[in-house]
Amino acid sequence: MMRMTFSKLVAMFRRPTLIILALATVIAGCGEAEGGDGGERIGVVSTTTQVADMARNVGGDRVEVTSLLAPGADPHDYEVRPADVEALSRARAVLRSGGELDEWLGEAIEGSGTDAPTVDLGERLPAGANPDPHWWHDPRNAERAVEAIRDALSAADPDGEGAYARNARAYLDELESLDAAVRNCMQRVPAEQRKLVTTHDALAHYAERYDIEVVGTVIPSSSTAGQPSAGDTRDLVETIEREDVKAIFTESSVNPKVEKAIADETGATIGTPLWADTLGPEGSSGDTYIGSIAANTRALVDGFTGGAVDCRLPAA
Repeated sequence: MMRMTFSKLVAMFRRPTLIILALATVIAGCGEAEGGDGGERIGVVSTTTQVADMARNVGGDRVEVTSLLAPGADPHDYEVRPADVEALSRARAVLRSGGELDEWLGEAIEGSGTDAPTVDLGERLPAGANPDPHWWHDPRNAERAVEAIRDALSAADPDGEGAYARNARAYLDELESLDAAVRNCMQRVPAEQRKLVTTHDALAHYAERYDIEVVGTVIPSSSTAGQPSAGDTRDLVETIEREDVKAIFTESSVNPKVEKAIADETGATIGTPLWADTLGPEGSSGDTYIGSIAANTRALVDGFTGGAVDCRLPAA
């Protein structure tokens, strides 16, 4: 919903970073999608690809979901575009992943003038949960997010409440099955082989859920924006050798140059790239949330065991 007053425009033009965004919003106009009773889909904006996929599963054909992040994009270095502001100006609901992953959303919302409610899904985690913002790597957290999305869509489109409840229940069943399948698969890997080294600290929730030891990360941070120092890399090499880590796992959205150099030095293999920060393009193994978790699990189990264990998991 678009509410752009003259005073807002004046205030925004005093901030150079918002000038282009403000102009794009004015040009976009004041149209918005109607609710289900009008025969048109309501506009929903998500920050990340994972949240967008969840929203599509809950919303079905009653919603038009726009993901500000495209498949393969790194959320840690994202810059807001005029198209993002336009999408927000037309939204009836905004779904935020939360934490440092999408801190940039505030500027986009300010530039759009939207008064659509924003739901921070990261805040739906239980008290005392790991602060890692990559919460979706534990399917139980995804279940909490789906329930919050169901409620947000029902508030934005009351006529669709029944449809959203049915869609959410069906999707929650799929997530529960996914969680059970991943847990059963990972338990087939001996505990001493479940040692994880990844590009950055993005799989803490997954590791906690499935009893995996995080030995280290190439970038010692929950953000890919950081850079490892020479000392960090040297310490990681020593840890990999001491812990007899079999595989180093790269990530689909990050250049694996450093990981490959560490693998060459330690004798570890390079595992199949993981869908850590983003879903993949259509047709890839990670083009849905469920597909990404299943693909990551297959990759990890293969790397941990050198191909000795193979699991059947949901693919979509």
